[in-house]
Amino acid sequence: MRLLLDTHAFLWWLAGDEALSAAAREAIADEANGVFISAASAWEITTKHRLGRLPGAAAIIADLDGAIVDQGFTGLPISGRHGQVAGALPGRHRDPFDRMLIAQAMLENLVLVSNEQPFDAYGVGRLW
Repeated sequence: MRLLLDTHAFLWWLAGDEALSAAAREAIADEANGVFISAASAWEITTKHRLGRLPGAAAIIADLDGAIVDQGFTGLPISGRHGQVAGALPGRHRDPFDRMLIAQAMLENLVLVSNEQPFDAYGVGRLW
């Protein structure tokens, strides 16, 4: 399985937070699965830290690429096509970070690891 971690899932994984579901922890830990972290998550983490909403993220931001590699994950860049699909998604979901993750999951055939039930309306696979 190819997994795309939502930002909160990535942060909870790094922190060992019990808020991450058991199914998500098991899938992420399974070496047979590919785990991807979107550039949108880097953007979201850094933005929320700057705004004071993620005060503990300074260490992660200092070497985000290193944190991704250290976990055996793969960074997923944002392409022009990702941007087009994210921008054209129907519906009322306004969060640009979430819209990008949905588009990337669609185009790259990835299962989103997220507790966000509104993602289901877009027909992407979601694990929680």
